[in-house]
Amino acid sequence: MFLLLNFASCFSRRSFPVLASVRQRGLAGRSGQWHQAVGLGVALCAVPVVEQQSSGSLSNDALIRRAVSLVTDSTATLLSQTTYALIEALTEYTKAVYTLVSLYKQYSNLLGKMNSEEVDAVWQVVIGARVDMTTKQQEYLRLESSWMTALRLSEMAAEAAYQSGADQASVTARSHIQVLKSQVQEVRLLSQKAETKLAEAQTDELIKARGEDSSLPQGVLGNSDDDPYLRED
Repeated sequence: MFLLLNFASCFSRRSFPVLASVRQRGLAGRSGQWHQAVGLGVALCAVPVVEQQSSGSLSNDALIRRAVSLVTDSTATLLSQTTYALIEALTEYTKAVYTLVSLYKQYSNLLGKMNSEEVDAVWQVVIGARVDMTTKQQEYLRLESSWMTALRLSEMAAEAAYQSGADQASVTARSHIQVLKSQVQEVRLLSQKAETKLAEAQTDELIKARGEDSSLPQGVLGNSDDDPYLRED
């Protein structure tokens, strides 16, 4: 009963200040027990009422969108790392190709000016450069395979985000994919340009070598079998 009176008193003080004042004067002479009840009622009036949170944030669709956003983030990280590794490997391969191009040109220019021992020594350097280039080529091809897998995963994650309604995650993932694909393509073009230069240098060297009467180390002319573009029709 005391609590009900105090809730009423709380309501009265908030809505009707005059009634609250009258009630306070009427209660001034009551016992200490009455004052305790009043204090309890005031404390209860001061307790804030928390609204019940909507359960929409825990719906299946919301949980799926949250999960797919995490997936797009993870695949984006994987794609970034493999892209960095691939670009680095392609760059090293391109450098090795240009090194071999330079050696072929030097070798071609020295043909007819060296004895057989000197020719053999220079050719050993060329062979070493070819081995180094092949090693770096195998490395970038291995990383390219990993990069292609990461690329497919990222594309699948972007599609899953789109299908689940996580539009922002889908757009971000696709944009990230396009940027990294462009970067890899640029480095690939540089490596292809280097390979073209190498083919030209090998062809020039082969033509000059066949025109020379000097003895050449075994395998110099045989390299045309390793490169289809050097074979005679």
